[in-house]
Amino acid sequence: MNCQLCQPSSHPILWQDDFCRVILLEDADYPAYCRVELLAHVKEMTDLVPADRARMMKTVFAVETSLREVIHPDKINLASLGNKTPHLHWHILPRFENDKHFPNSHWATPARESNTHALDSATIKSLTDKIKAHIECALSSN
Repeated sequence: MNCQLCQPSSHPILWQDDFCRVILLEDADYPAYCRVELLAHVKEMTDLVPADRARMMKTVFAVETSLREVIHPDKINLASLGNKTPHLHWHILPRFENDKHFPNSHWATPARESNTHALDSATIKSLTDKIKAHIECALSSN
């Protein structure tokens, strides 16, 4: 099996434990686009036991909260598709009204030219710190 998500990530890892990792996709049009990737090769959320489903979603929601606090997007898009890569992962995509595709999906035909800039190292550090804090808090509570 040649699964891209079963391999070590080529993207910066913002947080990881023995269950999943949070990566920064470094998309030029969506600079704070993150993905939560399950480390085990599992295809669907319902393949997980209920406690692991909850753990996955706590991680996704912690990343969303962190993005909202650090970069203040107009909207957050969450998606778990896996059609091309049948390995459980969630996209957490901050959206802005002036981004390349808004209000449509970021996979749609562009509505305008890109109007974004790369995250600076201080913002990435702040995002990483927030993600760690929010995930630790979420996973320590029942």
